[in-house]
Amino acid sequence: MEFGINIYGITRITAKVFAVVLTIGLAACSSGDNGGDQVSLLGAGASFPSPIYQRWFQDLGQSNPNLQVDYQSVGSGAGVERFTQELVDFGASDVAMKDEEIAKVDKGVILLPMTAGSIVLAYNLPQISNLKLSREVYTNILLGKIKKWNDPKITAINPGITLPDTTVTVVYRSDGSGTTGVFTKHLSAISPEWKQKVGEGKTVQWPVGIGGAKNDGVTAQITQTEGAIGYVEYGYAKSAENVGLNMASLENKSGKYIDPTFESAKATLGAITLPENLRAFISDPEGDNSYPIVTYTWILAYGKYDDPAKAQGLEKMIEYGLNEGQKVSSELGYIPLPDNVRQKILETANKISPDYNMNLK
Repeated sequence: MEFGINIYGITRITAKVFAVVLTIGLAACSSGDNGGDQVSLLGAGASFPSPIYQRWFQDLGQSNPNLQVDYQSVGSGAGVERFTQELVDFGASDVAMKDEEIAKVDKGVILLPMTAGSIVLAYNLPQISNLKLSREVYTNILLGKIKKWNDPKITAINPGITLPDTTVTVVYRSDGSGTTGVFTKHLSAISPEWKQKVGEGKTVQWPVGIGGAKNDGVTAQITQTEGAIGYVEYGYAKSAENVGLNMASLENKSGKYIDPTFESAKATLGAITLPENLRAFISDPEGDNSYPIVTYTWILAYGKYDDPAKAQGLEKMIEYGLNEGQKVSSELGYIPLPDNVRQKILETANKISPDYNMNLK
C-alpha cells in the first residue's frame, strides 16, 4: 500500500512537471527562430526598387516569422519626407540625401545603397526595335524640339529603319521621384540648355508631355500610347517587353551607343568609387562600355533607434538584403552589388544596433 502511494505521488508530481515543461516548450516554439518577440518595421519611398524590396521582405518574413517588414512604394520624394518626419522606421530614395536634408533629421541618417539599376528610355513604336538615340536627340525630344519620330535628326542615326510620321508623346513622372532626380541630373550634365531651362530635381517643370504616377504608371502610359517615350527603371521596361515596349540604345560620354543590359550597367558601376559616406551622384559616367544612366538606390536608416528591437530588426533586414537578397537581383532586373560595396555597407550598417553583429555570406 505504501509502495502504491509513492507511485501515485511520483506520477502526480511527474505529470505536473511535464505540464510545466510542455508550457515552456510551447512558449519557446512560439517565439520563432530568433528566440525574440515579434518585430514589425515600416518603410516607405522609391518605386524604383519596390519590386526587389517586396521580394526580399516577403522571403525574409518566411525565413524569420518574427520579423515582418511592410514597404510602401510612394516615390522617393514622399519617402524622404516621411523619413524626415519620423513616420516610418526607414525610408528609401533613388537619390542620396543631401547635407541640408540630413540636417533636418534629429536622429541622424545612415545611407545604405542596397541595389542598383539602369534608367532607360522606353518607347512604343510597333515593329521598331534597336532604336538609337544620341544625347542631342533625346534631350531635344524631352525639350519638345523634336515632335515627330521621322525627324531628320533621328533618321540620320538610324539608317535602315523606316520611322513613322507619328507624333512623339513624352511621358514623365508626375510624383516626386528619385528616378526623376537621377534622370534630370544626367540631362543637366549633358545639355546646358536643359540645365538652364529645366534643371534637376525630384520634381521639375517638364516642357512637354503627360504625367504618370511612379514607375509602373509611366510604363502603363507608354504601353497605352503609340508614339510615346518615357524614362523608367530597367526592370519595369523589361517586364513590358512582351506587350510591345522597347528600350533605346543611348549614346554615352565616349560617343558609343549602349544597350541597357546587366553588363553595361556593371561597367558603369565599375567606373564609380563609393566614398566613405556611401553617397554617389552619378551624372555622366566615363568608360567606353558604360551605360549612361545608372544609379544606386538607398535605404535611409536612422543613426539612433529608441527601440533596441527595431534597431536589431533593421540590421537583420539589411543583412538579408546584402546576402540572400543579392541572389535574386538579376532575375528582377537589378544589378547585384560588388563584394567591396557589400563590405562597405555592412561596416556602416553594423553601427545601427550594438546588440547585433551582421555578417556577409
